[in-house]
Amino acid sequence: MDLDPTDMKPVINRLRRAQGQLAAVTRMIEEGKDCKSVVTQLAAVSSALDRAGFSIIATALQHCMTQEDPSLDQAELEKLFLSLA
Repeated sequence: MDLDPTDMKPVINRLRRAQGQLAAVTRMIEEGKDCKSVVTQLAAVSSALDRAGFSIIATALQHCMTQEDPSLDQAELEKLFLSLA
């Protein structure tokens, strides 16, 4: 299945923000920031990545439901979804 870049623009933007947050976490660790701040930012990165993954899977589900010859079957989609949990 090919993902339409136009449909994926919000996901791409979310991933770019997560990339910036992850760089900030790395910087915080290198600067010796307190554990609470580092973990809070790391949780934000993790959440952003989860939301991006769920959005990609939702798009795949929608695509598969509208195609006569789905490229991913239900078992594969379930496996992808569960890999994010």
